[in-house]
Amino acid sequence: MSRKFDRTHYGPGWLEIILGAVLSIVLGGVLAGAFFIFKPVATVKEIPKEPAPGMVYYIEGSREYSRARRFTAKEKFFISGGSVVVNEDELNTAANPVTTPPPPPPPGTPVAPYTPPTMLIAPGTPNFHIADGLMQIAIPVRIKIDLANLDTTVLIQATGGFLRRDETYAFVPKTMHIGSCPVERLPMVMEYVLRKFYYAQPVPEEIVTAWSKLADVTIQGSTLKLKMP
Repeated sequence: MSRKFDRTHYGPGWLEIILGAVLSIVLGGVLAGAFFIFKPVATVKEIPKEPAPGMVYYIEGSREYSRARRFTAKEKFFISGGSVVVNEDELNTAANPVTTPPPPPPPGTPVAPYTPPTMLIAPGTPNFHIADGLMQIAIPVRIKIDLANLDTTVLIQATGGFLRRDETYAFVPKTMHIGSCPVERLPMVMEYVLRKFYYAQPVPEEIVTAWSKLADVTIQGSTLKLKMP
């Protein structure tokens, strides 16, 4: 064999070395990202005065029906073109209302065979928390991958406010965590997560129509103010 191709004399070329280094960095980044994504967050009532290093905290928004009794009236008033002020209890009640389960099918109704998916990424019900002029929207996402024997739930939480985009107001986060992994410094990743899990949430058409007419959206203290023209 020609010495030109003898690796014992020439070793790897610069291109191979650079490619190997790049692949090592990418693989390391993927593994580090996966570690933080699946690292659990700590659910607390309030952020500790001395947070633990590397710990990501989550404050769940309340859903007290006693503080959300007026929501139905506010919703009708908003749809009709009125300005409203809502709190997190009302938002969480709207996102997860009390419903009556459907009646069981009649006896003898054929049941379609269930085929479990080999891969599932399913977002759950969003949870709202408003404090200090900022809104936190958290969405639990179930991740199920049979090939990897994985079935777990990862919490996505984003905190920010509302800005006008394309003639309507949209939620724009200042910070975002997928599990314990901060992604606000990765604009493309954060925008993808917003489109995939936040902006794609089902919203009644009449609410979408009323929202498109808003003149201003502000967060004051622990309330969300929706102002019509």
